[in-house]
Amino acid sequence: MTLLTTVFAAVISTVIWYKGALGNEMKVGALCWMYWGASLMWFIDAVFEYAELGAEFFAPAPIDMLNDFYLGLSVVALGLVIWLAILLVKDPRGVVKAALFKKNM
Repeated sequence: MTLLTTVFAAVISTVIWYKGALGNEMKVGALCWMYWGASLMWFIDAVFEYAELGAEFFAPAPIDMLNDFYLGLSVVALGLVIWLAILLVKDPRGVVKAALFKKNM
C-alpha cells in the first residue's frame, strides 16, 4: 500500500506539474521528484520483500495493509510539508516578504 499511495501521489503531482509546466512558479517539480523518489524506494523495498517472502507477499493481513496505508499517507504528508517549506523559503509570489515587511498604520 505504501508503493501504491506514493505512486498515486507522484502521478497526480506530475499531471499538475505538466499542466502548468510553463509557469513553474509554485515549484511543483520538487514535489514530483520527492514522490517519484519515494515510489522508487518503496518499489525496491517490495522487490526485496517479495524475494524474501515469495508468494506470501501477495496475501498480506488486513492490519498490515492498513499500517502500510497509514505509512504511505505519512510519506505523502511529509512530502507536502517539505514542499510548503520550499515555497516559504523561495517565496515565488512575494507573499511572505510582503507580510513580514508590512507597515502598521
